[in-house]
Amino acid sequence: MKASQRIDIEGHVSAGFEAVRDAFAENFSRRHELGGACCVYHRGEKVVDLWGGVRNKSTGEPWQEGTMVLVYSATKGLAAMTLAVAHSRGWLDYEERVCTYWPEFAQQGKETITVRQLLAHQAGLFAFDEQADRSVVADLDHLAIVLARQKPVWEPGTRQAYHAISLGYYESELLRRIDPQHRSLGQFFQDEIATPLGLDFYICLPESIPNSRLATLARPSRVAMLLGFPIRLTLAVLNPRANIVRALAGSLLPHDEQHIYARNFEVPAGGGVGTARAIAHAYSVFATEGQELRLRPETLRALTAPAVPPSRGFYDECMMGDGVQFSLGFMKHCPVWPFGNEGSFGAPGTGGSLGFADPKVGIGYAYVTSQMGTSVTGDPRDLALRNAVYSIIQPVQRL
Repeated sequence: MKASQRIDIEGHVSAGFEAVRDAFAENFSRRHELGGACCVYHRGEKVVDLWGGVRNKSTGEPWQEGTMVLVYSATKGLAAMTLAVAHSRGWLDYEERVCTYWPEFAQQGKETITVRQLLAHQAGLFAFDEQADRSVVADLDHLAIVLARQKPVWEPGTRQAYHAISLGYYESELLRRIDPQHRSLGQFFQDEIATPLGLDFYICLPESIPNSRLATLARPSRVAMLLGFPIRLTLAVLNPRANIVRALAGSLLPHDEQHIYARNFEVPAGGGVGTARAIAHAYSVFATEGQELRLRPETLRALTAPAVPPSRGFYDECMMGDGVQFSLGFMKHCPVWPFGNEGSFGAPGTGGSLGFADPKVGIGYAYVTSQMGTSVTGDPRDLALRNAVYSIIQPVQRL
């Protein structure tokens, strides 16, 4: 987006939050934003709700109030919320073995894997050793068989490896086993979280959503990718047998040439489509005691507790970097990927999107975009917005 082009910023900010609007506008003039949205709830009140730019680079169609976009792995946070609801209802114990709920899971050395280890990317199940194409993923009963017979790449609980796509399928099958109605994760999310809260967010996008409400994603240039990604990660992506390449297999399944995004199809770790407003609202509930979803204090304490490392520490065998921390399906605030305060939890998505809850100060935050960026540990556009937010509510701390 050229600085000379005038971008209309729509929406509102509450008194005192004008700096967030300024940062959002500067994303277009200084940080190459194309189109996007940012929303912030503070102590249950919506204080920032902004959108602007274009939702489709090729047509120039504007980003509107109800525009939704694919957020890739930011979906993981919404998916983890479903298991948190199940935990609050007494259906799930994070310390229990997965096979207690899903007996067929106890194959190929997986019998001791706990729910906590699985959700923390410590199960060694980051890739499939057989093809899991669209037909397999769409058949949940068949998918469950495929998942159950996977063999961990190494001893579970010893190493961390980002389960980029596989995690959501394991979460969904686990939820199907413990939910009395045996719903998929996408259906459970719609029934028990999105509908009660009135969220425009789908983990299973229905046919009823018209293409005109969906933003298309503009990918970064090859030069931007070469300059933006860590060199080790860039080189690894060129190797089809690299852990990260195997972990990302299936990441393009949410796309559909005719409908922009796939309909009635679930990729729970990377296929969520929605608005920044919806993501921020959901996290706001988790940041402010969760009464709307009847969350128990025990659940919220578990979510804010520090991440438990695998025995070899937080070095990630897929991302080839040290220090990123995961817990109970969420990414945690940590030194190499800071957001909010200690105890904050959320999930970023490839390209720049981010949603998180900061219970310490009651923040539910989300940023989404149609212009994919290349930063691995915090997009500059998102960082500018978060810095503006925290300069207002917590002036002594700049992110």
